[in-house]
Amino acid sequence: MKIVMLGAPGAGKGTQAKRIAEKFNIPHVSTGDIFRANIKNGTALGKEAKEYMDQGKLVPDELTVRILLDRVAQEDCKNGYVLDGFPRTIPQAEVLDSELAKLGTGVDYAINVEVPDDDIIGRMSGRRACLKCGATYHLSFLPSKKEGICDNCGSELVLRDDDKPETVKKRLDVYHEQTQPLIDFYNNKGVLKEVDGTVAPDDVFKAIEEILK
Repeated sequence: MKIVMLGAPGAGKGTQAKRIAEKFNIPHVSTGDIFRANIKNGTALGKEAKEYMDQGKLVPDELTVRILLDRVAQEDCKNGYVLDGFPRTIPQAEVLDSELAKLGTGVDYAINVEVPDDDIIGRMSGRRACLKCGATYHLSFLPSKKEGICDNCGSELVLRDDDKPETVKKRLDVYHEQTQPLIDFYNNKGVLKEVDGTVAPDDVFKAIEEILK
């Protein structure tokens, strides 16, 4: 069972990817994690990726796919995996598709966690983070016991730049331009499934379970 998670930043696709991985006993494959692991372990692919990153350049799609394929070729992925954070663009999806086809396989499900932009801006601007211990809170869904103070270490909670409404709006604009077309791409392949991401996380997961049964 090979699954691609789709959805705007803040839609909750990462949370659902982890739950799918646990429930179905398949790895949660995040491209960010793979890059970090390859760089930390000094692999040939990691060194190649680091050269681009050190220059402030994006890692080319072809190299990203090679690193990804290296990861999904490992023993723990033989029964499938959940891809989180890749592909982000049509060219990435096309490269991934052609490489998987060479292995006689392909994506079984592309699950889109659908949340309107206004909901995402509201969600993310309500996040608060402790820069000291890394704990995260939400003004509506997971408030700290004392407003503005971390429960764990007593430090001040802040709204990160990434979560400010104007930043979130820019990230959503990029998403709609680059990543939204993937919905049509996977729909045309007959593997797209959509779930309502505005409901409680448990209900989102129940809908995903129904799809994957």
